[in-house]
Amino acid sequence: MSDTLTSTTNLPTAARSRSARRSVGLWLLLCCVMIAVMVLLGGITRLTDSGLSIMEWKPIMGALPPMSQASWEHVFALYRQIAEYKHVNPDMTLEGFKSIFWWEYLHRLWGRLLAVAFLVPLGWFLIRGRITRAELPRLMILFALGGLQGAVGWYMVASGFQDRVDVSQYRLVVHLMLALAIFALMLWYALDYLDERPPTGDRTAMAQLARHARCMNIVIAVEIALGGLVAGTDAGFVYNDFPRMNGHWLSPDLLTMSPWWINFTENLAMVQFQHRLTSGFVAIAVISFLVRLRRHDIDRVIKRRALTLPFALAAQAFLGMATLILVVPVPLAVLHQLGAFVLLGCGLVVQHGLLRRARS
Repeated sequence: MSDTLTSTTNLPTAARSRSARRSVGLWLLLCCVMIAVMVLLGGITRLTDSGLSIMEWKPIMGALPPMSQASWEHVFALYRQIAEYKHVNPDMTLEGFKSIFWWEYLHRLWGRLLAVAFLVPLGWFLIRGRITRAELPRLMILFALGGLQGAVGWYMVASGFQDRVDVSQYRLVVHLMLALAIFALMLWYALDYLDERPPTGDRTAMAQLARHARCMNIVIAVEIALGGLVAGTDAGFVYNDFPRMNGHWLSPDLLTMSPWWINFTENLAMVQFQHRLTSGFVAIAVISFLVRLRRHDIDRVIKRRALTLPFALAAQAFLGMATLILVVPVPLAVLHQLGAFVLLGCGLVVQHGLLRRARS
């Protein structure tokens, strides 16, 4: 028994170091999963029109929901002051309000849990010496970005408190893309700790493929931003045929607003069209990357990781078409949003492996 209890301390230094780095990497990977769940909850909140149900930002005290009938009446009275209630839900009862309140509350509560899940293990790893002082700044930047995300989320919600019946699509896209940036950085840092096996293969080819992978991931990120515009303008509820748009390959409504540049962010036809169009560029970027990958002497592990890309792409395409044709059912729509993060995650894993070999 005593041998078992002391076996960790008897490990060679290199083995203890690998074990420490692996534990830090798994912790960051778990945080990535929590961010993905946060995005899923945000999608449900948006699709159920629950985002404006809480009109107060209380980062600490707001962790508790209303605990009495008077508290419920207070938060409902605040909701009845805004345009969404007056123009969209004028007949809503307190019970109906509770059904949307809980989604927004769960979304915010999960954000608080994510902060705890990041900060507490970070302190423990520092005390145990598993994270060095040199590694601390980038992790603190992640925590600061998480705090900024909370402020941006409130800034987005506040846009629906005046004359709008929904939040600003511009602020929604900023909120979404900041979540994407945190997710991408968190995953990248996790791979720095977990992916330590020396890769093999042609270093020059892998450097070229790493650049291709970076371009591919940028295109995926742009497509996610355009998807945020679709969600923010409810553009998925129009033109619900595919591949045409109400029988047209190019809708006659693409450039009907003036000045012309607002069509790209406010015209529902254009917003949906550019999301459809960019999905084709995503497919081209992924497929061309896979073709190039097969033609070079590349590490087998990286090639196996790249096999996730076509499956993630196919699933995302299916979910996108089904969401559109079935007029945005909530389960499919949130899976489509989550699938975008999964596709980018697969691309980042491959890019990280290629860069390790190119820089070794």
